[in-house]
Amino acid sequence: MAVKLDSSIRLAGYEQYGTVVVTYSFNSGTENGVSFTASNFPRTAYFPDTNKGNEVVDLMKVAFERRLVFTIGTSVTTGQQNTIVWNDIHHKTSLDRGNPYGYPDPGYLDRVVAELKSKGVELQST
Repeated sequence: MAVKLDSSIRLAGYEQYGTVVVTYSFNSGTENGVSFTASNFPRTAYFPDTNKGNEVVDLMKVAFERRLVFTIGTSVTTGQQNTIVWNDIHHKTSLDRGNPYGYPDPGYLDRVVAELKSKGVELQST
């Protein structure tokens, strides 16, 4: 999981902010004696460079370290078995305005925080 700030990318609905770009890269391999593929990697996700957006990126880092962002399963888009697939934590992967996998989506950050919380990943109170 690589994270970088790109101040030239403006997400719809967050035009006054830069963008945090998260890139996930995997290779095919074997786990517990089962071979799996890593199709369509690297995958890139986008978050607004706001306080809430950066909180979500921090939570994504925790989820990734806990191996919660991806799982090995059957791809719903290709039907391919034993491949790395998303694990029910939604990501915005498109920069195209109005694309269901892009912005604007005013409730996205709150929804993804709830998804992460359902997997035991939440901000710690200080």
